[in-house]
Amino acid sequence: MTNEDILDLDFNSDQDSKIQVEFQTVDQFIILSVATLGIYNIWWMYKAWKFFEQKDRLTIMPAARAIFSILFLHSLFERILKFAKSRGYEKSYSSTGLFVVFVVLSLCNRLPDLYSIIAVFSFLVFIQPIDAFNRGIELSTQYALKIRSGFSTRQIVLIVCGLFLWFLILLGLFYGEPEVEPYF
Repeated sequence: MTNEDILDLDFNSDQDSKIQVEFQTVDQFIILSVATLGIYNIWWMYKAWKFFEQKDRLTIMPAARAIFSILFLHSLFERILKFAKSRGYEKSYSSTGLFVVFVVLSLCNRLPDLYSIIAVFSFLVFIQPIDAFNRGIELSTQYALKIRSGFSTRQIVLIVCGLFLWFLILLGLFYGEPEVEPYF
């Protein structure tokens, strides 16, 4: 197993002295996010914070910022947009609006069973920042975006496990606990 298989984000200099940065396409992110019930979102945030930590030589803890995303997601979206715009990205998005939607979708986990599945749609919040991030790297002169054509072995395992988990969740929703009559 190589480092490329271990990490989705590699910083390797190639012969053109550009730093190779590997991220997923939006489609790949959506599949991984839905398959893992949103847990992949945390991994993506970690990799994005790791990129900015190395790029800007920040003294931050990317893992903590990803885990406590409710505190740092807005600033990540702002940082991504600023990075992309500085490289010539012309589109824009509202970091505050995306953050509010993320919070609302996250709170949907507290809804009754069938409605709590709405929280899985939190991937929608990441579509514009992922696009901006990828385009920012593509437009950059010092970075070269390397997008994997397919999924790594580890990602395929995640998808298969996620599909099995989805099967169990849906099975539980539709064939859940039987109604029990009270004793009185």
